[in-house]
Amino acid sequence: MKKLLSFSLALACAATLFAQNPRQDFKNNRDMAADAYWAYPGSTGQLTPTPEGYIPYYISHYGRHGSRWLIDPKDYTEPVAILKEADKAGKLTATGKDVLRKMQLLDDAARDRYGELTQRGAEQHKGIALRMIRNFPEVFAGPTNIDAKSTVVIRCILSMENALQQLLLVNPQLQISHDASYHDMYYMNLEDKKLQARKNTDDIKKIFSSFKKKYIKPDRVMNLLFNDKEYWKKNVDAKNLFGKLLKNASNVQSTELRHRISLWPLFNDTEIYNYWKTNNAWWYISYGGSPLSGGIQPFSQRNLLRNIIETADSCLRLSHPGATLRYGHDTMVMPLTCLLDLDGLGKSINDLEKIDQEKWCDYNIFPMACNIQFVFYRKTGADPDDTADVIFKVLRNENEATLPISTDMAPYYRWSDFKAYFEKKLDSYDADEARLKN
Repeated sequence: MKKLLSFSLALACAATLFAQNPRQDFKNNRDMAADAYWAYPGSTGQLTPTPEGYIPYYISHYGRHGSRWLIDPKDYTEPVAILKEADKAGKLTATGKDVLRKMQLLDDAARDRYGELTQRGAEQHKGIALRMIRNFPEVFAGPTNIDAKSTVVIRCILSMENALQQLLLVNPQLQISHDASYHDMYYMNLEDKKLQARKNTDDIKKIFSSFKKKYIKPDRVMNLLFNDKEYWKKNVDAKNLFGKLLKNASNVQSTELRHRISLWPLFNDTEIYNYWKTNNAWWYISYGGSPLSGGIQPFSQRNLLRNIIETADSCLRLSHPGATLRYGHDTMVMPLTCLLDLDGLGKSINDLEKIDQEKWCDYNIFPMACNIQFVFYRKTGADPDDTADVIFKVLRNENEATLPISTDMAPYYRWSDFKAYFEKKLDSYDADEARLKN
């Protein structure tokens, strides 16, 4: 009874902490509507003190790269080309000319940097690493080992290196190994074609297309940009331009140009909310527990979760194991969050209209530099070979998170309870058939 009561209280606290009202959030800060492009906000709460008689001694982590430039060159070049052509034809309004000026600045700054880490992205990972070592100094004390791995993508490698440099500044004694190899991509960035096929069916495409059509209305913005309605209707793919301008508005915050320009004033609150709502639905279908895509997409991170479990089991038996740090992508952090059902985010929601009403909001799951940290504790003076009393907590974007298992010491859980629950869950999935076993 005591366990159930504590667990219920923990869930209630989590529900309060992570309650979201997207419309109000976006009015307070439009950058939050950027979903995957939202710059890392950092911790929003205080950490619970270490339980009496315990000491933190190992951290296992997976984090997304920091803020970056947009990946597709066309996201920059196409709006510039469209607006330049209209300007030559005398078809731009004063607003259109101003948007062209801003887009030209972005296009020039991004050229040949597509998808690369920005200065802000590097700073995000330095900050996360600094808080990690300050919050859990026992883990990083002395000449302990830090094992860091990245996917083979340069923005992830540089995110890792910036974090490691920050750790070394605080403790030059750290013994660091770091690597980025295709050898580890089977768990660092698994591409599961069978699961991908389940979320790319003709039926899903039709449903999502209809949903998006209901919300994406570019006409008002086109009339702000162009002084001739017939011109833009004949010469401009309005939905494409509208989407690319919104994507750029979202990602200005990743760059140093955020101090000089903004594209958000081009859009009203309803347009921003509706654009986000369609993106949020797409992410939920693609990586969440959506029944449309079989409710199994989070199992794309089964290899990563097994690696976390197996690596921890090995490290927990060492006297001073240090930390295992992994650097990858949003498409790992989001489904891993759902697979772990952190803060109830593994939930199944049938109606696309109700996803945000059910408090499933992508911007609070996978901003740039988002991360999941397992922080392990053992009793002071315990024998390293005795892991029976090992406890841990999970930090989601540096905030304490709940798990779908009972505990009488929330936000702390017993490692043995976690393993029993999630090894059973992982074993319930048939990877060859891309389905849950009967």
